[in-house]
Amino acid sequence: MSAYVTFFDDKCDPRLELLGGKCASLVALTAAGLSVPPGFAVTTASFETFLDRAGIRTRIAALLDRLDTTDVRKVDAASAEIRAAIEETPVPDDVREAFDTAYERLQSRFPQPVPVAVRSSATAEDLPDASFAGQQDTYLWLLGRDEVAEHVRRCWASLYTSRAITYRMQNHIPDEGLSMAVAVQKMVNARSAGVAMTIDPATGDRAVISIDSSWGLGELVVSGLVTPDHVKVDKVMLSVVAQTVGDKHVELVPDTDGRRVIEVPVDDARRAETSLTHEEIVAVATIAKRAEKHFGSPQDIEWAIDRELPDGENLMLLQSRPETVWSHKTNGNDTAPAGAGIESIARALMAQVGR
Repeated sequence: MSAYVTFFDDKCDPRLELLGGKCASLVALTAAGLSVPPGFAVTTASFETFLDRAGIRTRIAALLDRLDTTDVRKVDAASAEIRAAIEETPVPDDVREAFDTAYERLQSRFPQPVPVAVRSSATAEDLPDASFAGQQDTYLWLLGRDEVAEHVRRCWASLYTSRAITYRMQNHIPDEGLSMAVAVQKMVNARSAGVAMTIDPATGDRAVISIDSSWGLGELVVSGLVTPDHVKVDKVMLSVVAQTVGDKHVELVPDTDGRRVIEVPVDDARRAETSLTHEEIVAVATIAKRAEKHFGSPQDIEWAIDRELPDGENLMLLQSRPETVWSHKTNGNDTAPAGAGIESIARALMAQVGR
């Protein structure tokens, strides 16, 4: 369509520098035939063109130059000024027109307008030597071109949250070459959702798939705000080897009238139930194995069971990223040997683009 946008199923090259970690993964997963909600990427070219024509790139560099990350007040002030500039400066016409065309094309795939999720996809994320999870923004249940466009800009601005600025500086990750793409996807109306890792996060055992699940949308699981159900599955046999039922005291559900998601309490009976059937546990483990095989390394995936789709067709893969903890450990040590960082980043980049 344009350098500024690309659909996940357009058979484009999943380049990390153009799509960011999340969108590159979604393009690669779609090409591999895995069930990914349809959508498109607002590419880094959109963000870079915006920064250049808005004339705020130099301003950002000046605000970050020699910033003391131990001075929380100054970091917060710099972050607020940068984010305001990004959110309030007009977007170039050709960038906005490319987005408008893509949004209408996505909506045309459905008989009536559907809400979407808008997710940040930075170029420096989802790498084995760094964990950027939760540092940039995600917005759910958005409807209408203008509302979605506004939240794309908020995702751009989230590249400069206080947390993200501090993390990059403290880990010596340069801003040079850093950019942001944004994923715009059909919203999954999740009955259950969560995460799965193709490695035991507690022990590093690669023969195990670890699944955490809860009712409703998965953001409460990802953020650690609920105690989810936990299942360990034998990776070869796909048999359950351990299972505990979490409290799952609240869930995120859509408020269709308010066009938003809301947090509601879970009744006692559902709190005591498992949020996945045995068949669904096997399905989640299977799709996690397929993601690991495709990318060639242990994966940390996000998934959801869509309540609007029939059984057997309702499991959606929302994201797959390289596992970031045990990939660092060598011979039982907590740190990789000298020089391993560059090599592991290179491996991650190759994995992200499916090469």
